[in-house]
Amino acid sequence: MRVSSTQMIGRYQKQLNDSYEDQTKLMEQSDGSRLHRPSDDSVNYSKFLRYQNTDTENDQFQSNVKTGISWMKTADAAMSNMKDLLTTIHEKTVQAATDTNGTTDVQAIGKDVIAKIRELVSLGNTQQGDRYMFAGQSDLTQPFTITSAKVDRGLTKTLDDPQKNFFSTIADSKGNTYADSKGNMAQMLVLNGDDGDTYYLSTTTGKVYTREFMDEGYKRKVGNGQTQVQDGDEVATLSSWSASTDVSKHFDKNGQIRTPLDSAVYPTADQNIGNKFSETISVDGKNVKLSFATIKQYVVEYTGDDKKISMVKRNGTTDPTADTVNVTGQDLFGSDIFDNVNSGNQVNGSAGGTAALNDLLQVVAKMEAGDVNWLSSDGLTATDRAHVQVVEAETSAAARQNVYDSVSTMLDKQNETITEDISNCSDADVARLAIDLMIMQTIYNMSLSVGSRILPQSLADYL
Repeated sequence: MRVSSTQMIGRYQKQLNDSYEDQTKLMEQSDGSRLHRPSDDSVNYSKFLRYQNTDTENDQFQSNVKTGISWMKTADAAMSNMKDLLTTIHEKTVQAATDTNGTTDVQAIGKDVIAKIRELVSLGNTQQGDRYMFAGQSDLTQPFTITSAKVDRGLTKTLDDPQKNFFSTIADSKGNTYADSKGNMAQMLVLNGDDGDTYYLSTTTGKVYTREFMDEGYKRKVGNGQTQVQDGDEVATLSSWSASTDVSKHFDKNGQIRTPLDSAVYPTADQNIGNKFSETISVDGKNVKLSFATIKQYVVEYTGDDKKISMVKRNGTTDPTADTVNVTGQDLFGSDIFDNVNSGNQVNGSAGGTAALNDLLQVVAKMEAGDVNWLSSDGLTATDRAHVQVVEAETSAAARQNVYDSVSTMLDKQNETITEDISNCSDADVARLAIDLMIMQTIYNMSLSVGSRILPQSLADYL
């Protein structure tokens, strides 16, 4: 077969270009990666893309976790300060409840306590950047404000642990317990009788108990073997009280008593609403007219919400509870008789978010009145449970932070594994690359040298 010079030259050029192309591909790997296009290694390139996506996800999760931990550390520092303040407030209440104190002494303590409460409110407005830590998802709006003037708030009886146990173990026909088991404090509303005595209303049942029964009578029952409140222990049942949701009929979520005609909710002169409420019961054969007891005090209002802020930290099904990084006002200060789940004052299942603060301000009002007896019972219970509420919120947040710390460590290890996988499938072997480049360069140079010697320069030379 006749081989022309054109064929020889064409074949030589093709082989020389193939050699140059191989050399170029090796030169591309000098950036440390041997994968620049799918054709380089289709199997490893597929792995590379998958690992790269995983690495991107891991980076995002790490960013979420770091942001979440930062958020929770800021909140934890604020709650730690709150806890210290509440400890001080409780100690001040113990001091104020001492019989040896005069009215002036108790009032002086009250001034100190309200200053601590204002500091609590300030800590409740803690910010990270321009976001409020305890406002739920409404974190661009200041959540806590204290009123500039005192309002008439319903007076409450805060049950201590023995009272709470006695009143909260019996359920009515609807399964409701006599005492509130949802809020952070089990309470009753205080009623004034026109006989000069004090009575207590269970908002769940509408039953009225005497002061003597709440102080000593129930203890005698317990001593006789009765462990639970029973029908007949009450002195009367209010006929006008239909359910626990009637609380919202007479009081707003912060406990301020409603005023007919001035109220947007009840704009009529209904004599059984709020500060116009009255009902007559029979006590030992005598008619006693009851009305709600109130106390003039400041109240704190909450404009945040109870929605959680989640920062997803790993693949799989999202868990809003575990992924939550924030603490809301409801988590922090709980609910009481005016805004708990039974009160009728919750909007979309959201409590007021200032219960413990407003109960503490009631303690201050009692200090200003010099009511040592109330402080030695209800006051101590209220301050102690406010402290417990914040401790529980801090503990819950700390548990979630521990989870995030653990996940952060896990993500760091995963990142190392992912990086190693990416390296294994895409990184170039530098030592081998150097040798291959030298070999290919040598071959290329030799090809040029041989070609210059054996290829004819022209047809005349060939002939």
